[in-house]
Amino acid sequence: MKDITVIIPIHKLDQNTETYFPNCIESIKTQNSQPQEVMIVHTNDDKLVSYLNEFDYGDLNVTKILNEGDTTFTGQVNYGVENVTTKWFSVLEFDDEYSNIWFENVEKYMTHYDDVDIFLPLVVDTNEEGEFLSFTNEAVWAMNFSDNMGYLDNGCLLRYPNFQSSGMVINKEKFEEIDGFKTSMKLTFVYEFLLRATYNDIKVFTIPKVGYKHVNMRNGSLFWDYRFDDNLRIESEEAKFWIETAKKEYFFTMDREIKFEPETE
Repeated sequence: MKDITVIIPIHKLDQNTETYFPNCIESIKTQNSQPQEVMIVHTNDDKLVSYLNEFDYGDLNVTKILNEGDTTFTGQVNYGVENVTTKWFSVLEFDDEYSNIWFENVEKYMTHYDDVDIFLPLVVDTNEEGEFLSFTNEAVWAMNFSDNMGYLDNGCLLRYPNFQSSGMVINKEKFEEIDGFKTSMKLTFVYEFLLRATYNDIKVFTIPKVGYKHVNMRNGSLFWDYRFDDNLRIESEEAKFWIETAKKEYFFTMDREIKFEPETE
């Protein structure tokens, strides 16, 4: 797929990086249709920079971009998109993998669904051992779920928030038109983004073929920390707050400061 950039955000070198990153890159190498560019957005960590510089990427066209600003996942993606020169981009988490047919299928579906600006993959969620846990993004193919089967619309999102943006292929212009991910959103930034996209009449379509493998609740991941790290743990009261905030915030394009205030007696 010649008019697409794969963005890989990565902010530190640790055992997880060394374990998963080679498989992540291999899943791009084995694509039936190669992307035009692979863009790795990284921090100014000496060990990470050295690791990325020494890594063997084969014949992939790899660009490494140093981000000295907001190094959260959302900040890394937004910064990467600023540097994208292709019409389309896709986000690949360093511990995940594409199916080798993903970009080939996207090209085929683009031909028939030329009004779509966001293509979502059918995601296989696994544990750290690679064992199957569930599918994600498949719900749009259930009867009476969305107004137009296969399409994700605002109404069904308000009823059912469980969708992932990992592996999505999105029109760069449309992403920037609605100001990308909101770094102020914790936990539900994907949900808020999809609500905002559909509210602004951006068509979102899930390709009904497995396109992405996502390691769910990996030890050390953002969502793992929110659940198990004593300093970051989000309790049910705050989790509910972020879901409800997403439903209110998506009407606003600008990224506004948002802060959870626990209830007091």
